[in-house]
Amino acid sequence: MSKLLTDIIEFFGALWVLMILAIQSRFNMRSSYWKWRQSTAFPNNEIPPGHPSKPRLTLEYARWAYRIRRLR
Repeated sequence: MSKLLTDIIEFFGALWVLMILAIQSRFNMRSSYWKWRQSTAFPNNEIPPGHPSKPRLTLEYARWAYRIRRLR
């Protein structure tokens, strides 16, 4: 499979993972789960809110989660 096709599939898989997480948390992005994710992903608030790399890092996490789920 080509790199481009793999990237496209993983991108949509990552969006799927993020959507499932949002549904499971009932779209309450200030819940204890999301606070825990924030503190583990960005300890000591190293990346300020709104920084361009924060969405990129979130997408990378979701791509990783998608790949792990595919291994089942």
